[in-house]
Amino acid sequence: MMVSGNLNKVVAQPQGKYDAALYTKAVQLAQSSLIIDGHVDAPYRFKNKMEDISKSTSANFDYPKAKKGGLDAPFMSIYIPASFQQTPGASKQVAEDLIAMMDSVVAKNPDKFAHAATPTDLKSNFSKGLISFLYGMENGSPIEADLQEVAYFFDKGVRYITLTHSKRNLICDSSYDEDRSWGGLSPFGRSLIVEMNRIGMMIDISHVSDSTFYQVLALSKAPVICSHSSLRHFTPDWERNVSDEMLKRLAKNGGVIQVNFGSTFLTAAANGHSLKRQAFRQSIIHEKESTGRDNEGLEAAMQRFKEENPYPFAKVEDVVAHIDRAVQIAGIDHVGLGSDFDGVGDSLPTGLKSVADFPNLVYHLLKKGYSDQDVRKILGQNVMRVWRDVAAFAAQQDLPQ
Repeated sequence: MMVSGNLNKVVAQPQGKYDAALYTKAVQLAQSSLIIDGHVDAPYRFKNKMEDISKSTSANFDYPKAKKGGLDAPFMSIYIPASFQQTPGASKQVAEDLIAMMDSVVAKNPDKFAHAATPTDLKSNFSKGLISFLYGMENGSPIEADLQEVAYFFDKGVRYITLTHSKRNLICDSSYDEDRSWGGLSPFGRSLIVEMNRIGMMIDISHVSDSTFYQVLALSKAPVICSHSSLRHFTPDWERNVSDEMLKRLAKNGGVIQVNFGSTFLTAAANGHSLKRQAFRQSIIHEKESTGRDNEGLEAAMQRFKEENPYPFAKVEDVVAHIDRAVQIAGIDHVGLGSDFDGVGDSLPTGLKSVADFPNLVYHLLKKGYSDQDVRKILGQNVMRVWRDVAAFAAQQDLPQ
């Protein structure tokens, strides 16, 4: 059993070959460092079935797990499914509903959670032991074609916008969508980048097509982020992850890649399995549509698939491998964490099943040879630097010429 000095409580050592002394240090470092997670999908998870996250839940994120793991600042994902893009106003309504829901959680639990509009607010909350709720809009579709909506959502607490999600929208092309008719950014998307720089909203280029990625970096005057992406080196030909060349360009921009924890993002084996499972599911759905097969038959077929094709879970060490390569390619100042907790289903790696497990990640970073200072950069300082730089650039725009 390990003792966390900051929480004055007993923390169980994980099973496996962990060095006791090093794990004690990992727990202490996780508790004393500011940990920012660039992407937690708790809001949409609770949209249809709300749970009290001030207490223990079945989710990857809740207050007790966050305190145990040392997580201080999750960017709560204001996720807008692409299906809402076709109806004017629908995306905006979903975004407002999710923000209001998370605002109510803060209002009901002021002794546990707090908003953070600025990096200064975040540091103040950290000193008080409060968990800061930051908002990142996943899919810019609520902006529709109105640049004034950037300031509107900024005032509601949104501090980054993921330009698109699974489908091309009014802003840009998506890595998941074969329709690339914008060729990257749309004309409106280009004006949106300028406006986000002006307002001080961080630009997130996870989910975008490669062309969009490079065009944003060429256009943005402030650093950008990839809030929950991993490295294509480990999942060749999967555009959702980032190539080495893209990493180099991101570093030149001053930005940060926040590594995703989903097994599909981490290993070729898990990635291939997920694609195979999706293809099988689509074939069963097609069969159902053509033959009238019932939903119970579909569920039974998927269950048999799972039993016959066990999922090849990644390990916490695979997350460290992505971080380590990103550091080698982009530099220690350009890497962070974007777990996708509560957003990647049951695909999380062994050793990183919830926000309580951040000490396990810290342990393996220390074991790899990273210094305490370098670990702190990865855990949160690098993203804080981007946030400050984006805000500083916006402040300069209001200065007299």
